Amino acid sequence: MPATDVPFAKGHGTENDFVLLFDPEGRLELSAATVAALCDRHAGLGADGVLRVVRSAALEDGVAQAADAEWFMDYRNADGSTAQMCGNGTRVFAAYLAAAGLVPLPDGAAVPIGTRAGVKVVRRHGSSFVTDLGPWAVVGGADAAAAGRDAGVVVPGVPPGTAGAELPGLSVDLGNPHTVVALPDTDQLRAADLTAAPVVTPAPADGTNVEIVVPLHDATARIGHLAMRVHERGVGETRSCGTGVVAAAVAARVWGGNGAPSAWTVDVPGGRLGVTLPAGELLHGATAELAGPAVVGVRGVLDDLP
Repeated sequence: MPATDVPFAKGHGTENDFVLLFDPEGRLELSAATVAALCDRHAGLGADGVLRVVRSAALEDGVAQAADAEWFMDYRNADGSTAQMCGNGTRVFAAYLAAAGLVPLPDGAAVPIGTRAGVKVVRRHGSSFVTDLGPWAVVGGADAAAAGRDAGVVVPGVPPGTAGAELPGLSVDLGNPHTVVALPDTDQLRAADLTAAPVVTPAPADGTNVEIVVPLHDATARIGHLAMRVHERGVGETRSCGTGVVAAAVAARVWGGNGAPSAWTVDVPGGRLGVTLPAGELLHGATAELAGPAVVGVRGVLDDLP
């Protein structure tokens, strides 16, 4: 496919938005500069990232997954860097495949999607989509769970009393890295300045997404409820982060202990998402379901890639 005739679409999941590029045979060469130009909100199409829609067999990253997933989600952050996974992106990707007639996806049906973090399965549930994000783990294991932390995080803008001080953070692996921080109330959540990346110590080698959360449920709730904001590595603050929402639920369940819920509602600036974790195991699991909307709107053809 020539780079002068590239079908594209814009989509979002709880306002975490993406440019989708249709490149089934993997012929496009996407430089970091091209991705950044596409994602520029003033001079480009504007997005939190790019999802290249490519057959798994056409990509070195995805060829090993080709037998299990025809389509591969080649995800790039807004700064052009590659990323292992994007939870909201999987739902938008599946919605695009269905809308474009590339896969049948009636209510209850599912589609496997290749990613750099392995194959993820997305099923349609009414007007929503549910992704099984697969394995997750509390990075520091039992020691981090017992301490409630394995990192220190400085979040600018937190009100006096904690401003400039390290807050306890818990590292969670969802195929991509997360550090979750709890704040005591929504006033501090609103006051946090996420225009720059929070400082995490020790600094993760590949960077990390940082989620700041406030519990909204009481100790007897059967469904946990969190409010969350997020700074995504390579992007900045976004309206939502799917894997971050799951990481937040994992961390909140660790902090809550054995009696904490397995089902969670998480409110982000862009909307509401649901998380279901396997019962019993707090430190790691084989599955984690993320449920929420996905919208694919504007479609067109790029005369030339920037």
